[in-house]
Amino acid sequence: MFGGLVQRMTGWLSRKVIPLQDSLCDFERIRHEIKACDVVLVEGRSRISNVIRLVTQSPWSHAALYIGRLHDIDDLELREIITRHYFGPLDQQLIIESELGMGTVVRPLAVYKGEHLRICRPRGISHQDCQAVLSYAIQRLGSAYDVRQIFDLARFMFPWFILPRRWRSSLFNTNPGETTRTVCSTMIAEAFGSIQFPILPLVKRELGGQVRLFMRNPKLCTPRDFDYSPYFEIIKYPFMDLHSYSEHRLMPWTGSGELTEEERQLYVTVTAEDRIS
Repeated sequence: MFGGLVQRMTGWLSRKVIPLQDSLCDFERIRHEIKACDVVLVEGRSRISNVIRLVTQSPWSHAALYIGRLHDIDDLELREIITRHYFGPLDQQLIIESELGMGTVVRPLAVYKGEHLRICRPRGISHQDCQAVLSYAIQRLGSAYDVRQIFDLARFMFPWFILPRRWRSSLFNTNPGETTRTVCSTMIAEAFGSIQFPILPLVKRELGGQVRLFMRNPKLCTPRDFDYSPYFEIIKYPFMDLHSYSEHRLMPWTGSGELTEEERQLYVTVTAEDRIS
């Protein structure tokens, strides 16, 4: 009975509630320019995405790790692990992600075609370290998704002094048997942490001017942290960019498209007179 309730709850949280619109990014360009170890941020349209956006105050609700095609993986044993979890064409561009209702899985990058995406690329990472990050993520395949961590994160980021103690965050509690559970950004943060690659470290300046870094708890990592981190390059490929137009004012601000009643509360119409003035 409890298992059925969890499945229904998971299905309800996973259901997409925002209709798919024309994407703001050029997926074909992303597909050709993306590199192994890039973190792909996804805006997300499900109910759980809305929860994550509310908690983190960021439009990015999901993160995935791009691992390339199967032949991009150097270790033959790791390739074997991938083939045990992925049954599609082996020449596909693949990502590893922790997804509600599925756990940590490997899927084609193409599942996010049409979604709003952003690439976060780790600065100066070597091929050897890249393979180590991929190795960590691949070995996590099959791990369950920790729904409770989302609500723990919400409680942790909520002002603690107005909450009863029993409602406060238990993120740092040890829960035997639950160590294999993860969420999307936690798994990726742990993968980069395995090579001591910084995301948002704590900086302590010691006597004499020396600096020491402290790795942030991976359970506190959210998708926006990769966007905010100074150690990741942010790469955007807009669906319409200024390379196609001589300047922003010449972009197609006018036309026959109409706004819905709900959209009129969020967007304004540019007239031909506005464009000329």
